[in-house]
Amino acid sequence: MRKKFLSTIAFAGAAALTMAGCSSDGEAETPDDAATGGTETEETSDMLTVGFAQTGAESGWRSANTESMQEAFSEENGFELVFNAADNDPAAQISAVRNFINQGVDAIVIAPVVEDGWDDVLQEAQDAGIPVILEDRTVTASPDLYAAWVGLDFKAEGVKAGEWAVEEFGDEPTNMVVLEGTTGSAPANDRAEGFNEAIEGSSIETIDSQTGDFTRDGGRSVMEGYISNYGVDGIDLVYAHNDDMGLGAIEAIEAAGAVPGEDIKIVTIDAVKDGMQALVDGKINFIVECNPMLGEKAAELVRAAVNGDDLEPVNYVEDQSFTQEQAAEVIDSRAY
Repeated sequence: MRKKFLSTIAFAGAAALTMAGCSSDGEAETPDDAATGGTETEETSDMLTVGFAQTGAESGWRSANTESMQEAFSEENGFELVFNAADNDPAAQISAVRNFINQGVDAIVIAPVVEDGWDDVLQEAQDAGIPVILEDRTVTASPDLYAAWVGLDFKAEGVKAGEWAVEEFGDEPTNMVVLEGTTGSAPANDRAEGFNEAIEGSSIETIDSQTGDFTRDGGRSVMEGYISNYGVDGIDLVYAHNDDMGLGAIEAIEAAGAVPGEDIKIVTIDAVKDGMQALVDGKINFIVECNPMLGEKAAELVRAAVNGDDLEPVNYVEDQSFTQEQAAEVIDSRAY
């Protein structure tokens, strides 16, 4: 059972934060403000201050995820959001979380850059009576140190991608290169595990696997190295842990005079707009969705945690997968 966080503690934290002058526009309320009618309204007192530690802005998926969180944790919905993007620096992200704790926020949401190294700061948040919700990515710390997690089943995403690869190539000997996500991150670890599980016993051979850090530039750079080492003819399949790296691989393949999606098949994960368009255009062959719209569920979990409710520890958001034809049918109606 998760630790129950008393709402009285949370609201005391919010009051303390207001007295310290932390507001959405960064301006502190002075004693003169209070004397001239700047007193806290009932609506303001009910606002929850939430610190959100995002990984960064490394991809189209991450930008859509940030937008979803900002919309869900808006003033209109009763939240004051304190946002920090760590530029994929684990130490900077942990420092941001400590700053949230020092500010006395009501709750903290974290999309961890990496899985390890969270035990101490999560314990500090718990000691301060501040509930923590993990969003998107997971950690290796004890589940007792955070209230709940909301996100996607990364391993299942990898399995779906691998099952497509096996179906596509059958028993044909296949040389595959992998564009890995950020080293040590949950999606990189789980998507690799799921894919490898799905292709076990098949004729697909991984001839090289390197990180592109979930970025388009990283994917292009690593793919250029693969083509230099193995040649276009030596690579049959690219498995990219996200769309942005797959889009970078497309640039490298085209620069080498080859046709992505034909000379070299590509399977990716995310289903952001640019990736889906590349799928419609035949440059990517199959995409497994990783739904970035996690804000609404994260906000629901934060309110429940602050109220001291028992939470489901694991909360999945549904994913889909797309062929070229399926992508063409839905691309214009998708929110990201």
